[in-house]
Amino acid sequence: MPSQSPSRAGPATTLGQKIRADIRRRLLPDEQDAAPSESNRRRTDLRLAPAALLVWAATVAGPWLTPIGLLFIWGSLAACAGVLLAMVLRRKSAGRHWRRSFLTTLTAALMLAAASTAHSAVSSAQRHDDQVAGLIAGRASVVVEAEITGSPRALKTPGPSGRDERWAVGAVARSLTSGGHVTHAQLPVVIIGGQEWQHAGTGQLLRVTGKLRPPDPGRVEAAMLTASSPPARLAPAQDWQQAPAALGKRFASASAWLAPDPKGLLPGMVTGDTGGLDEGLETAMKTVGLTHLTAVSGANCSLILGALLLAARSLRLARFPAAAVALAGLGLFVLMVGPDASVLRASLMGAIALASLAGGRAGRGLSFLCLAVIALLLVEPELGVSFGFLLSVLATLGIIVLGRCVMGWFPANAPRWAAAAVAVPLSAQVLCGPVIVVLQPQFSTYSLLANVLVAPLVAPVTILGTAAVTLLPLAPWLATFLIGAAGFFAGGVAAVARFTAGLPGAAPPWPEGVFGLLTMLLFSVVTLLSVWMAAHPARTIKLVFAAHAGTVRLLDRLPEVRLRRASPADHGRLRLCNLNSGRNHQWPLPSNDRRRPQPMRRRGETWPLRRSS
Repeated sequence: MPSQSPSRAGPATTLGQKIRADIRRRLLPDEQDAAPSESNRRRTDLRLAPAALLVWAATVAGPWLTPIGLLFIWGSLAACAGVLLAMVLRRKSAGRHWRRSFLTTLTAALMLAAASTAHSAVSSAQRHDDQVAGLIAGRASVVVEAEITGSPRALKTPGPSGRDERWAVGAVARSLTSGGHVTHAQLPVVIIGGQEWQHAGTGQLLRVTGKLRPPDPGRVEAAMLTASSPPARLAPAQDWQQAPAALGKRFASASAWLAPDPKGLLPGMVTGDTGGLDEGLETAMKTVGLTHLTAVSGANCSLILGALLLAARSLRLARFPAAAVALAGLGLFVLMVGPDASVLRASLMGAIALASLAGGRAGRGLSFLCLAVIALLLVEPELGVSFGFLLSVLATLGIIVLGRCVMGWFPANAPRWAAAAVAVPLSAQVLCGPVIVVLQPQFSTYSLLANVLVAPLVAPVTILGTAAVTLLPLAPWLATFLIGAAGFFAGGVAAVARFTAGLPGAAPPWPEGVFGLLTMLLFSVVTLLSVWMAAHPARTIKLVFAAHAGTVRLLDRLPEVRLRRASPADHGRLRLCNLNSGRNHQWPLPSNDRRRPQPMRRRGETWPLRRSS
């Protein structure tokens, strides 16, 4: 027996060493791994993941904690970073490179998290100022001078005054006047007003009268301002800030001759203007999970960037000049639709996803994603509590991590575009599904089908529509032709949305809360397994037969169960019925006299044989 123990422990030890080596290689790649090879290009680099997670956690904690709590967290993170930095500088041995790499990565993560915490502490100190906090808590009526920082968005729910059409716009309050006292601040607020606020533009300095109220818990805004007067413009926005809005309105006016569905859908898919979208079509797109098409998302930016890159490469430009031309075109597109935080986020995420898929460096794509998350959260900490930012990150993560794997499941003779049309929406939906059901507890049954059907239509709408926007000031007749072509494909998108939303069981209810999130996560895993099994029928059959053979071998090795005779001590237990109980099985014959009652047999008593006369 002692001689067999090393042989039994050997495979387990070897397996543990392989697992540890694989984790170490993924988290802490050595210097010799920097040589370009196929395995290195496909290896996932996780070194920046801890930094991104720590920065995100520090950003999320900002709106919930007081300045004192954030200051304590900042000091703890800075102290830990200092201790680790001292340990890194003290280690000089070249044989422990992976330890120094791990400590260096963790030190950088703690430093970045400390910087994010300091940013959150400054914002929290402004929100918890005594004068400002008193005005917000007292729901005071104030006169505010504010600078608009976002695009207006329509609210679907009516307000307390009964007004059906309300608009919300983000702003930074520079001064608040209440009771003759002026308070200067840099306070992020959300202004809610009537339809006169739909024309507010980014960069405008406005004066408005309204009533303050506290925001919902966890919001980055310091207050909500319900406007009681129309905005009074103090300083207009710059020309470069007004040009995108004017160009978008001109494009919407130039599309007015289209059919009702394309007329409202085309501006939304190109510039993000959903003001003319039909309510029924909007509901249908929400039902089947196509609302991402009516916003400037990473998909739009990826298409623009990919088209520009393909055009530059067609002109025989080198890789770096072509990339520069494509990035410049993407920058012009961002300026055209408006350089909001959501647009910048979408452009960055789209560029990362396209670079990861087209460049064949899925592992580096995750590093780029982590860098983008860290940079965006340090510049705009309010993105940390935004569900839109979370969904954008999850969708990009799914595309760069799962997208290439899912595309590899398809046969080699399958068209590349068909594999990408299924892999991209599936990989994005698998990771975004658990978060979506938390926001909206219903299941979009035909979401994957609708996204696959509209995938060939989205590219023509985005590319032709964007080209039409740029040509409107230069060649209106050519822009009109492009608008007609893009409107034709937009009508196809609307038809797919209405058709799939009208199918039976399009939006069944889903459990709410944590249970709904966990069940959707399990459903996502089952969906991936089903797709893999459908793409590998031969291997699936082999696995089924192997599982059957393993089950048979397991059952054969089970010890035989001996059946024993039941006893009175086994009362309340599951026993096997024994046909031969040891009692007399001679039963009396039924009597012909039905009026005579039959005697009752006591326990343990046997019936005597009845002798025939």
